[in-house]
Amino acid sequence: MEEENKLVEERREKLKALRAAGPAFPNDFRREHFAGELQAAYGAKSKEELEKAGTAVSLAGRMMLKRVMGKASFATLQDGTGRIQIYVTNDGVGVGVHENFKHWDLGDIVGVEGTLFKTMKGELTINARKIVLLVKALRPLPEKFHGLADHEMRYRQRYVDLIVNPPVKEVFLTRAKVVQALRETLSADGYTEVETPMMQPIPGGAAARPFKTHHNALDMDLYMRIAPELYLKRLVVGGLERVFEINRNFRNEGMSTRHNPEYTMLEWYCAYQDWRYMMEHCEKLVREAARAVGKASTTYQGKTIDFSKPFGRLAIPEAIRRQGIEGDLRDRKFLASKLTALGVEQTKDQGWGALQLMLFEALAEKHLVEPTFVTDFPAEVSPLSRRRDRDPDIAERFELFIDAKEIANGFSELNDPEDQAARFLDQVKLKDAGDQEAMYYDADYVRALEYGLPPCAGCGLGVDRLVMLLTDSPSIRDVILFPHMRPEG
Repeated sequence: MEEENKLVEERREKLKALRAAGPAFPNDFRREHFAGELQAAYGAKSKEELEKAGTAVSLAGRMMLKRVMGKASFATLQDGTGRIQIYVTNDGVGVGVHENFKHWDLGDIVGVEGTLFKTMKGELTINARKIVLLVKALRPLPEKFHGLADHEMRYRQRYVDLIVNPPVKEVFLTRAKVVQALRETLSADGYTEVETPMMQPIPGGAAARPFKTHHNALDMDLYMRIAPELYLKRLVVGGLERVFEINRNFRNEGMSTRHNPEYTMLEWYCAYQDWRYMMEHCEKLVREAARAVGKASTTYQGKTIDFSKPFGRLAIPEAIRRQGIEGDLRDRKFLASKLTALGVEQTKDQGWGALQLMLFEALAEKHLVEPTFVTDFPAEVSPLSRRRDRDPDIAERFELFIDAKEIANGFSELNDPEDQAARFLDQVKLKDAGDQEAMYYDADYVRALEYGLPPCAGCGLGVDRLVMLLTDSPSIRDVILFPHMRPEG
């Protein structure tokens, strides 16, 4: 730390001298070329071809390497597309400018104009005819980030992480391509992108604990949304029959490699379709996102995941039985005994449906590595899902699991207003009994259903978790630019 403070002080003195000489942060240099584009267009050309062409270029970037050799110097500049070498000489830029350049530091942002050539080692290089210091970096770049402590530094100082670790930038470029692919696929399928409130008087659409805030002008409490679902279905009532939203959800829950309190969700709804259509459409979206980033088959943390094959289908009772459990999976007493043997706590308010899901989560979920749609969810744990006509205790619902991670959750939407009101009341009882994740009663949503919600299906897909899989990232923090952290110190 003492050494770093000394370096910062030295750089401040250099900045002080720059201020005395004129504008210290000039903004009159205009670049016309990018490192990556120059490498792609000219990297394969011969030394003779470049010398004959005399291609003039103008480029700006951050200085990452520098080698001073008397009357000539080499440096490497990095911009948003890649890196390229520059050659600075007394003859090219003048003795005075070259002498100043020798005192510039790694991390400084530099503009250069010159012509392309290749060195004896065959490296594409800009022979500088003009070079200017655009930004004096006061803090030195770290030599490398490594180890657990530095992981925390990387998350806190993502701006430095992006500079010194090129693979990190690739993760977020991949993320952008994934989101674009999801958006383009939905738009091509006739869905309209919309925006719904992030601050809501009643948080709904999921079983989760919300963040609370206060609106001063209205003197009322509001909640950061835990899901956009109920607002999107209001739009389906209003005649927007295919809608989607890609945006943030906020859940006041624990943090882990899979959970961040603020995360990105895609939700989409389609009128006059059911859960089976939505399951197929979810598979299509995931596959198109994987194709868009060249990962039809990929390796995640040493495990091969093939998105090109048809996704598996597995009912919850069958998943449990595969783990050696025999018996009546709708018998509450039987389920409770199995959970107790596993050390899983229960409450007296939970019915067989909740216990069956808990048993699935405890025993079977961890084995779902390949993309698999899990079905046959109990209606008890699916308060917004339509019940099956032939078996009302089971919901028309699915969840997509990949590498034991829940990636998506979808179902035929419950559009019976009286049934929905009754299920909201059941949730209120759970909340009154101490369940902080139980849903609130939303009278306006029930009123919307009373105007008539067409038969429809919807799905929510966790964008962050999908990006984790497609970039082989072990933690959700690796795919969120600025993950939440405890305050420094």
